[in-house]
Amino acid sequence: MNPAIRLLAVFVLVLAAATPAHALRCGSRIVGTDDYDFQARDRCGDPFWVEDHYRIIVDNRDAPVQTVQQITYTAWFYNFGKNRLLVRLLFRDGRLVRENTLGRGVDDIGDSCGPAKLVSGMSSGELVAYCGEPLSRHAQPGATQRRLAPGIYSQSDSYREDWIYDLGGDFLYIAHLLNGHIDSVEHVRR
Repeated sequence: MNPAIRLLAVFVLVLAAATPAHALRCGSRIVGTDDYDFQARDRCGDPFWVEDHYRIIVDNRDAPVQTVQQITYTAWFYNFGKNRLLVRLLFRDGRLVRENTLGRGVDDIGDSCGPAKLVSGMSSGELVAYCGEPLSRHAQPGATQRRLAPGIYSQSDSYREDWIYDLGGDFLYIAHLLNGHIDSVEHVRR
């Protein structure tokens, strides 16, 4: 066989076996865009952290009859150990729409915490992976409403939470989260 044809055949086989760009490999199984949440759970197991957000779209708001649609966004966070990155799967109404890699994974959930880990922009899943669940959580749910077009509005939850951590020493740390990410951190005396 001609070496150029052999090389082309090998290239085609490798390309056919390649994982899609937006796919998560769990052992020998793959989770990709448009897969259902139950398929992800079956292939990858239970996530260590789950977070829900909601969006409501109102059509014909100024008319006698309105159409209201609620969309549920659910983020699942996976930890595959310290030699891999944390992974966030985002589902819209139970279908996978996006996969994101985050910071480095951990051997045990909550075993890598310290004041330096509490940084702005960190996701709630990363915070739980590094520091564990907080001693206390205080929620301040709200909403943001946007006009998409005349008579069509979108309302998204604007969810604020304060997570309190005791990292030892003279202070307690309060992570202020906005829509699932650290917005700011403060420390207060015991």
